[in-house]
Formats: sequence, structure tokens, C-alpha cells
Amino acid sequence: MYMATYTVGVDFGTQSGRAVLVEVGTGSEVATAVKAYPHGVIDDVLPDGVTQLEEDWALQHPADYLEVLQKTIPELLQQSGVSKDDVIGIGIDFTSCTMLPVDADGTPLCMTEAFRHNPHSYVKLWKHHAAQDEANRLNAIAEERGEAFLKRYGGKISSEWLIPKIWQILNEAPDVYEASAHMLEAGDWVVSQLTGVIKRNSCATGYKAIWHKREGYPSREFFKALDPRLEHVVEEKLSETIYPIGTKAGEITEEAAKLTGLNPGTAVAVANVDAHVSVPAVGITEPGKLLMIMGTSTCHVLLGEDEKVVPGMCGVVEDGVIPGYFGYEAGQACVGDHFEWLIKNAVPERYMQEAEAKGIGIHQLLTEKASRLSAGESGLLALDWWNGNRSTLVDADLTGLLIGATLWTRPEDIYRALMEATAYGTRMIVETFREAGVPVNEVYACGGIAEKNPLMMQIYADVLNMEIKISASPQAPALGAAMFGAVAAGKERGGYDSITEAAQDMAKLKDEVFRPQPEHVPVYDQLYREYATLYDYFGRGSNDVMKTLKRLKREASEQKVNEPC
Repeated sequence: MYMATYTVGVDFGTQSGRAVLVEVGTGSEVATAVKAYPHGVIDDVLPDGVTQLEEDWALQHPADYLEVLQKTIPELLQQSGVSKDDVIGIGIDFTSCTMLPVDADGTPLCMTEAFRHNPHSYVKLWKHHAAQDEANRLNAIAEERGEAFLKRYGGKISSEWLIPKIWQILNEAPDVYEASAHMLEAGDWVVSQLTGVIKRNSCATGYKAIWHKREGYPSREFFKALDPRLEHVVEEKLSETIYPIGTKAGEITEEAAKLTGLNPGTAVAVANVDAHVSVPAVGITEPGKLLMIMGTSTCHVLLGEDEKVVPGMCGVVEDGVIPGYFGYEAGQACVGDHFEWLIKNAVPERYMQEAEAKGIGIHQLLTEKASRLSAGESGLLALDWWNGNRSTLVDADLTGLLIGATLWTRPEDIYRALMEATAYGTRMIVETFREAGVPVNEVYACGGIAEKNPLMMQIYADVLNMEIKISASPQAPALGAAMFGAVAAGKERGGYDSITEAAQDMAKLKDEVFRPQPEHVPVYDQLYREYATLYDYFGRGSNDVMKTLKRLKREASEQKVNEPC
């Protein structure tokens, strides 16, 4: 008699945690639960209600992550009626680099009385960009020294990554730095809360912490050149022991069993990054297939057979996505966030009233109106840098641009132009990969936008002039995490011995495929050429007006703060 076994995947995103209970062998998602973070994204004032944050800060509270585990996993079991005895493993994925300082016991410093009023003791979310000065100095020093690692990351280390964030803590809150025993990826911290041991995963460490499978971290001399106080940062705050994705981190402890409702001894996978864990969830286990994970931002992940230098990419890591291949990462820092900005700041009340009268959401209304426009009909062109540029310029100080607006420009024109801008940004990434000798033969998509917005996916197909296949799971990262949970359990406990085997059984794609519309392709080719001209002009130093405006804004704000009452 066949006895079904199950695995849990938990996807820790920007605003919430999403958990799925998946049947091993079929990939059937038998239950789903979502828990919004009570503290959300902390970007204005700390939970104390007093301590103000500066521009470009984005923090979170680690207690929210534990609450996700506490609420969602029991809900999965209750919804499905599945016994905890039949759950063989759990995997988690996380936005990255999302990091936090903890003490020797693994307690986040923000949860101690001594540091709860200090912003640097909290989780720094992936989109925390306040370490840009440190990133700029790191890149300049690495280039001056001829550090080989810089080429693997497209020539620049981002302010979103681990070392700039650690350096910012050291510069602005040395007491927090000194009090920390570990500077951890949030994913590794959550796994440590489940297993009782800290095990750093190779995916986040490789892509976000300048670690290389064969060479390790940069040298002590490099860190000393950054700042003499950082000379021993690896030994003092990090670790040379890194665990490959797909391996078992440990098992659920008695304490974690009480938190989650799972059995003690349930296998726990080493943590993974949300974008990368999605790759096997759509069945990608070989080179040449690009996956776009589309949400508030977009991450692009691609497998290659060789380690190539690709300008402006987020990194290439051996075994970083699927064992046996080099995993390439690129990304766009603002995709869904564009549309939220527009809704909150530039849509008139009459549109809100129209949406309400039709019984639909405002995004759906604008999408319907935008879908009536042909390629080029809006008369607009945008640069998709409202939250900076991750790839290929790696510059968080760049800002958005909208050109072509007239007194007849409508919200739906802007809405469509922003969609098109993100598609052009992806095409820039695809063409950069190809020029560097990394093939892109197929395109896949997953995430909320891919799931809910067919117009946007059609625009991407037209702009790229390629077919786009869509994940059949609305929770692809959580499904991927669950698959790694099955691998952590191993075949002897009803799981799998490799993620490739798991993908063969559990990955899912929709039957629907988005194909380019021949009448739109030449128009978008022309618009893309104009986009590329603006991209170079504003992004590569010909005109630094964006940075000048940002500087003047900051100076004016600082002057206002310092003015006597």
C-alpha cells in the first residue's frame, strides 16, 4: 500500500512568509499558508516609535520570522489533515542579502535591551541601500588592488550585499559590531532556530558575501585595506565552513518542534536564496534556460557550463543553484514596486472610483486600460531605476526617468511604460549574458507578476522576441524550498538523493506559453534602442544629473533637520 510523504517549504519574502505542504513524488501542493510580518518593512521609525531612520534604510524584525513558522506550519497541517508523522523534511528560502548581527547564543541584538533602540542591531533587508558609500569604497579599493574576485561579480559589489552592510555597522555603530558574535544571513539564522546549529549556506555566501568555492573569501590583506578593524572579519564574524545547498543542516529540535508543530528529528535543509531555489521548481536543471523571479523586484538566474566574466552581473557561483553547473545571477531592483509607487502617488480619485464601481482592484483596472494600447502608443519611454539599478550598472544611486509625457498623458500610459521599461531592463541583461558567451536559449518566469499579469508577460515576450514559459505553482520559491527539504531527508526516508531527481517528479509548468506578437516586435526593437541610449547616457557617467539631484535632496533635508526650531 502506497503511503504518501510530505515536505514543507517556507519562503521568507519582503512583506510576508509563505509556506506550502507538498506531496513528495508528485509536487502536489496540498496546503498553503501566508503570514504577513507584523512589523513589515521598517523604513521610517524603529518599533520603539521614537528612533527615526534615514533615507535608503530598510530593516526588519527577526521575531516576525519566528511568528511565520509558528503560525503557518500548524495551519498547513490543520488545512490538509496530514499527520506530522508523514512530514519528512523542511526547507526554507530567503531574500538575500538580508542579514543580522547576533550574540554567541544566536540571539539577535535588536532583541536585547542594550541595543533595541539602535537601528544597526536590526535585520538589514536586501533592499537596504544605506551602505552605498561603503560599497563604493570597497569597489574602488578592490579595483586599485586588482582583486580577481571583482570580475566574478560583474565589476562591482552592491550595497545590498553582506560586506558593505557589515562595514556600515562597524563605521556607524561599532558597539553593535563588537557585541556581535556572528553576522548572519537571515536564512541561516532561521535554520539555526530550527536545528540549534549555525550552518552558512553556499548560495547566499557565494553570491552575497564574496566567497568562492575554491578560493574562499578575499584575503585578510584586502579586508585590512578596507579598514584595519576588518582584517579578521572572517574569523571573528563569519566562518570559513560553508555548507552546500541540497545538504542537510540538521533536524528539528525539541524547542523547534513546539514552535512549528513538526516532529523532533524532521530533516532540515541548509537555507537557500528565494530566487535560486525557484530554478528546480520550474524544472530547470541544465544550462541555457533563464528564470525570471518576478515580484517587487526581479531576479534572473541562469545556469552555465563555464565560469565567464559577465559585466554588471550579481555574480557567478559554482554549484550555486544546481550542483555541477555555474549559476549566474542578475536582477532588477524595482519591478512591482514601480506600480505600487504609481498607485500611491499618481492615480486620480476618479480611477479609484471606477475600479470600485466595476468591483475590481486598481491594478486590474490600469492593466485593462493599458492592454488596449499598442506598442509605442503611449508615447512614453521610461528607465526602470526607481530603486536604483542592480544589473548591469550595479548602482543604487541611479533614479527613475519618464520621457515623452504631455498634457494628454494618462495613468494607463505611464503604467504600460513602466511595464515596458522593466522588459527592456531584462533584455539588457539577456543581451549582456549572450555577449559574454553565456547562452540564453529559453525563458521561464515565476512569482506574483508572472502568475497574475498576462499583459506584462506578453510585453516581455514581445520585447525579448522569445517564448516565455510560466511556473504552474503560485509559490515557486516555497515549492523549491520544499523540494530541497525532500533532498535533505534523503531517499531512505522517502525523499530524494539529489535536487535533479526531485525536479523530475515535482516541478510544474503551466500549459500556457507566451509567444511574441510579430507586429509588436519591430516597434519594441526601436524603443529598446532608444532605451539603451538613455541607459548609457544616464547610467555610465555621461550625465550624472540623477546623482546630483539625489545629493541636493539629501543636503536640503539635512539642512532642514539642523535648522533651529
